[in-house]
This record gives sequence, structure tokens and C-alpha cells, in this order.
Amino acid sequence: MIEVKDLKFTYRNGNEVLKGISFDCEDDCVISLLGPNGTGKTTFLKCLCGLQKPTEGSIKVNGKDVTTLKGKELAKEIGFVPQTTPVSNMSVFDAILVGRKPYIELMAKEEDIDKVADIIASLGMEKLALRNLSEISGGEFQKVQIARAIVQEPSLIVLDEPTNNLDIANQHRTMHMIMDVVRSRKVCTMMTMHDINLAVHYSDKFIFFKDGLVQAYGGPEVITADLIKSIYGFDVEVIDHRGVPLVVPRESAMYHVTSHSHPHDIHDHMHDHGLFENTENVL
Repeated sequence: MIEVKDLKFTYRNGNEVLKGISFDCEDDCVISLLGPNGTGKTTFLKCLCGLQKPTEGSIKVNGKDVTTLKGKELAKEIGFVPQTTPVSNMSVFDAILVGRKPYIELMAKEEDIDKVADIIASLGMEKLALRNLSEISGGEFQKVQIARAIVQEPSLIVLDEPTNNLDIANQHRTMHMIMDVVRSRKVCTMMTMHDINLAVHYSDKFIFFKDGLVQAYGGPEVITADLIKSIYGFDVEVIDHRGVPLVVPRESAMYHVTSHSHPHDIHDHMHDHGLFENTENVL
């Protein structure tokens, strides 16, 4: 169980980024954090993962206030997959083994090796295991990062834009992989997303951030045209597609873009609003 209560964060320059975030979620739940750039999503993730200390409030994972945990104890509760990670000079196997660091004293035990081998097999990465990280694709590298977080055996996996810089096929492959892991291992997962339609396909719940506050939290039923308008300032229609909400731009909104912008800038306009990462996911 994840419990966030009255979480606030203010930078030293007086900029109040989080103004009282509160919500909770159960195990085996996938939550997407949505909202325009600069609304506090990344700051919230940093507080959640111990990279920033909240000004006020608490974040509890299974009853433990993670804002008070450090090092190995924090890593046993939360596995973090950042948006970008430098490519180090090590093999895929060793990179995933790093995830066992919270449990390793002097050297890796047979149990640690077995857990790494198990996740490599379950993700179909056997042919990559001995390859150097510099020799694999971006999609494969993302899979390594997620595998590393999984072998930490945390209660919560946090992903910052897990499909960033991936083509649409690899976006869906990555999300399918994440879902398979979450469902099979019953791990709560929280991720920031730009693409609402991609998030809808793979999430149980949604948290919409704006101006440092949670504007909406719930299942697909919270995704309405009025909400999208209030969060992003963009006119859309929300239609039912096989029981799932599908967000599409209104013709008037697209006309507004093409009437006042370069004709091929519709995608860029929507991306700048943090609404869709890929227009293909609207179709």
C-alpha cells in the first residue's frame, strides 16, 4: 500500500512546486502521473525516490515512511527507472546484477545470480546477457533498466517516462513487458507519462497534476473532455473505444493550430501541451 499525505516541496528560492499532494493506492496497481510539463510530476518522483526531501508531509510504502529511509533500506522498498541513464562499460548481466546491491554484503551470492538469470529468462534476454551495454539498442537498454529495478524486489517500481525516445512498436513492447511483470509479481507501479492514450491502455488509475496539486485521481472514468481542457487548455473529445476512453483533438482545436502555426506542427503543439507523445497512439 502506498500512502501520500499532504506532501509539499519548496525550493530554496521560494518556488513552491508541490502544494499538498495526497492519495493512496493498493498493491498490484499501475498508476500514471499525467499533466503538463512543469506541474510538479518530476519533483514528486524525486521526493518519492529520496532524491529530494519534502518540505512537509509523508510518503509511506507498506507503513514505512520512505522520506526517512536511506541507502539499502530505501532501495528495498522502491526501484527507480530514470528517464535517462548513462551507458556504462559493463555487460547486460552485470548491469542487472547491480539491482541486487541492497542485498549483497561482500560479494554476490548464488541466490543473487539465480534471480538475475531468472529475470533475464523471463524477459527473453538470454542472447543479450553477455553483450556490452554499448552494443544494444535503446529499447533493449530500457529493458535492462527495468530488469534491474525488478531484481531489487521492491514494493514499488517508479518509472520516469518509460517510453521516452522509443518508436511506437517499442513503446507498446515496453509497456507490455512492464504490465507482465507487475501482474505476475504483484508490484505496485507508478510512472510519469505524456501520452494519455498510451497511459489509458496500460494503467489502472490516473493522477492529473496541475499547479502543484492533484486535480483528479481515479480510473478511466475521470478522463473527460472537461478535465483535459482544464489541465492542458486544449479542446479534445473523449470517445468510448471498446470500453476504453480515447482522447482525440477536436477539429476546431486542430484548425486553431493549423491556422496559426506551420502546417506540420500539430504533433509538436500537442507534445508541448504534454498531451500526446505520439499522434499514432490517438488512432
